[in-house]
Amino acid sequence: MLSEWSAECSGDDPVLVVPWSDPSDSTGNRRFIDLRENPYDLDHLPEAEHFPPLMHALRALNATRSPVFTAKCDAWPLDVEELDTLRAELDIAADEGPAGFGSYVDVLWRERSLFASFHLQEQMLHRLTRHAVPLEHPYAMLDCIIRPAMVDLTGPQEGFAVSLYVKALGHDAQAAEENWASALDAVVALLRSKDLAFS
Repeated sequence: MLSEWSAECSGDDPVLVVPWSDPSDSTGNRRFIDLRENPYDLDHLPEAEHFPPLMHALRALNATRSPVFTAKCDAWPLDVEELDTLRAELDIAADEGPAGFGSYVDVLWRERSLFASFHLQEQMLHRLTRHAVPLEHPYAMLDCIIRPAMVDLTGPQEGFAVSLYVKALGHDAQAAEENWASALDAVVALLRSKDLAFS
């Protein structure tokens, strides 16, 4: 699996704020849902309802033994520009990967010292991307981005979040979604593995 990471932490880059809500959503459904405390609230996430692999990923990432919890997510068929970019990065011809699918999940480390340290998160993403490379997913890519984060659940904390982008190609839309689901599952398993344990 092609695997990369970068940082977007300049003064002009967006900050992930938790809890969050979407002021343009009159229903009040587009907001932070703490799936650690309320795992059954997955039913309120349309993204998870429409894409069962994303639901499984969210369930695993927010489980008691997970080192992270989630703040935001989305999944979508790749547009033409995203397809062109991904094919170039994976070195796959257009006729071999005419369709694509992708997702992102914003995660925050539960360990407070790790959440607060850019340096430790940098080390963690070096480890994550290194372990992702040998995974047998030639049509998929993992792209991790460290971002500033402000969390106020039990008191305000400043630190960093990671946006996990998993994108995949396929010979048709169904194959692309299947490749994405398989790659996402592998990334989630890696995040929860002892290979990545923070010590």
